Amino acid sequence: MPSQMEHAMETMMFTFHKFAGDKGYLTKEDLRVLMEKEFPGFLEKDPLAVDKIMKDLDQCRDGKVGFQSFFSLIAGLTIACNDYFVVHMKQKGKK
Repeated sequence: MPSQMEHAMETMMFTFHKFAGDKGYLTKEDLRVLMEKEFPGFLEKDPLAVDKIMKDLDQCRDGKVGFQSFFSLIAGLTIACNDYFVVHMKQKGKK
């Protein structure tokens, strides 16, 4: 039975390949659909988020986002959520 961390890794890999398909990379439209399905609240806050994310992730400027860049996105979002969580927990503890 996989650990929670192994399951999280598996989920990231399967999610990427679910939206990338056989081509092995995400297009801007693939990324938009992924974000709409997996991070629905994120796009509500910033409708231009996909454009910004694609610009940051598509370092070769070929319209493709590979798994490594996708993983960087997930890592960045996770770090931002952790930072928010830490601040929120500290504020909660002061009350």
